[in-house]
Amino acid sequence: MTNIDLNTIPTTPGVYMFKDAQGRIVYVGKAKQLRKRVSSYFRGQNRHSPKTAAMLAVAENLDILSTNTEKEALLLEASLIKKHRPRYNIVLRDDKQYLLFYIDKTQPFPRLSIVRPRASLNSSELKNQGKKSDVNSPEPGLSEIQPVQAGKGKGVFYGPYTSALAARETWRIIHRIFPLRRCSNRSFKNRVRPCLYYHLAQCLAPCVLPVSPAEYNSVLQRVEMFLNGRSSELVEQLQQAMYQASDNLEYETAAKLRDQINAVKQTLEKQSAVLHGVGDLDVIALAEIHSTLVKEEEKKEDCLGLGILFVRQGQVLGGKTFYWPGLTLAEGPEVLLAFITQFYDSAGLIPGRILIPWEPTGSQEDEVGPDNPEGEANRVEDAAENPDDLALVQEFLSEKRGSQVYVITPRSELEKRLVSMAATNAREGAHRSVRTDMAALLAAKLDLPNPVERIEAVDVSHTGGKETRVGLVVYENGQPIRDEFRAYIIKDDSVSAGDDYAALAHWAGRRAAAGPPWPDLLLIDGGRGQLTAVDRALADAGLAGQFGLAAIAKARTEEGRADRRAGNVSDRIFVPGRVNPLNFKPGAPELLFLQRIRDAVHDQAIGKHRRARDKAALAGELVRLPGVGPKTAKLLWDNFNSLREMAEATEAELAALPGIGKSKAALLRQELQKFK
Repeated sequence: MTNIDLNTIPTTPGVYMFKDAQGRIVYVGKAKQLRKRVSSYFRGQNRHSPKTAAMLAVAENLDILSTNTEKEALLLEASLIKKHRPRYNIVLRDDKQYLLFYIDKTQPFPRLSIVRPRASLNSSELKNQGKKSDVNSPEPGLSEIQPVQAGKGKGVFYGPYTSALAARETWRIIHRIFPLRRCSNRSFKNRVRPCLYYHLAQCLAPCVLPVSPAEYNSVLQRVEMFLNGRSSELVEQLQQAMYQASDNLEYETAAKLRDQINAVKQTLEKQSAVLHGVGDLDVIALAEIHSTLVKEEEKKEDCLGLGILFVRQGQVLGGKTFYWPGLTLAEGPEVLLAFITQFYDSAGLIPGRILIPWEPTGSQEDEVGPDNPEGEANRVEDAAENPDDLALVQEFLSEKRGSQVYVITPRSELEKRLVSMAATNAREGAHRSVRTDMAALLAAKLDLPNPVERIEAVDVSHTGGKETRVGLVVYENGQPIRDEFRAYIIKDDSVSAGDDYAALAHWAGRRAAAGPPWPDLLLIDGGRGQLTAVDRALADAGLAGQFGLAAIAKARTEEGRADRRAGNVSDRIFVPGRVNPLNFKPGAPELLFLQRIRDAVHDQAIGKHRRARDKAALAGELVRLPGVGPKTAKLLWDNFNSLREMAEATEAELAALPGIGKSKAALLRQELQKFK
């Protein structure tokens, strides 16, 4: 890469992007002074880390974007990394939001909800969160875990919880101990008699009974004490209330309080030890390991693991580990800053303190390790270029939280032990990951140049050639990215009824037009014919060789028919340019993994098709009502999940829909009562 005139690069803050020969962005970086930072890549190249040297070996071009401030450069860098997912950047693959408990204080009788925060929602969506949940669900299933924007409105959040199972179990324990309402806001307004939970003494039934807000708030206050980790104080308060009720001869009330005390004590026995004086903080640590990724080739790889612990009110609620094959502690400073920026950019709850092992400025030389003699020079160079990176990240986090956030190193023995605990988790998590690194195994088996980290899979579904849909699922690092699941409706005149090949070719054209991020592997549910149709369509769109292609077909019986027995471990994998399927051992982990993704996209395509078919049938029921045409039916289905929800909607809710006035809403509500 010798065609860059450094004198043409501005000295302003900004972002630089290295591109390969195909024009793909392979690395995005920010700089306080662009010319100085970019020029550092072309001097002292023998001191570069292995990752930087590998990046420069494939880089052919450089693009520059200037910004007014270094903070703008930081935000632009994070946005570009998230959009393009460059190969040599530290990319946070697992961007799933963790679960939080949420209490909406704007309601007269608040309920305890489980939410999954999402920073892109606005306050009106927050107000209506949970509106599409199952109003009769006895416990929070996946349909009730709604996305919500943390930090907005007058609600209170508790968490995070990395395990949905643990969050739901805690939710059930709380409702068994404390009689809070469970129903949604819509069900609460429309209920005419107490539900079953009232008769089980697990709800006060404020929906229909004269429960005073003060009485309900006293229960809510105890729930908040429980979630805040003030369980010992809560037990003392309940004991005092029990003794008072006993003195007043209110034995039934005293018995209920006694049961609550026993339930809280049993829960305390299962909780982690409380760390006094710690409060709320997140703990981050790094660990480097050396392991074998592909056993057959005995290929040794470095791997950098990162562990994070969530400590709330002195209790360790949970943790998470991440790993990056091919990296060492030499890249530790970059990993720390990139992780903090990406992880908390969309986090639902940012604590006031974030504990890190050392300041990522190059000043902690020993932390890189004696096995990396190049680390010191690299760190000094990075520190001279970006001495204020940590302060910039703190400012960014403080603005998102709305109050000061401190990113600090351990000072006490307790904080050092927490960092050691996070480092141990990082090391163990990295060991578990590299032992089963499916990305490397698939790349070796499919003869692909890069690890298969992002997989997109497609399948076609139709009924007798009609209502054709192409389902799409996306997996990253072995985990489904459900926000990117899609169902494409195929209505093009060039696609004949029942022609799966044409439907897939049409879809491939639409996928090419949608642009990056591109998958490392596109998996097609089908055989050679489906694979060829997609391969040709992508080539016509200019994407030949852009990413790997494969098709997975059912195994064949001796008579040549598709063997559709459940659990079949002999499915066949086809790739372009090869007539015979690849030689996968029956039951090989790579084959089982691809089968799992194939089953997921099959369920996605069939499920979306069935829901669309059922919705069309139910829409016909709506159109039969007086004053309801196709447009009104579509409007109702866009705002309600079922006929029952429509029937339970109030006249005001119907009138609020666009194009429906008060008079039509009154008539519509009367007609919808038929579906109750």
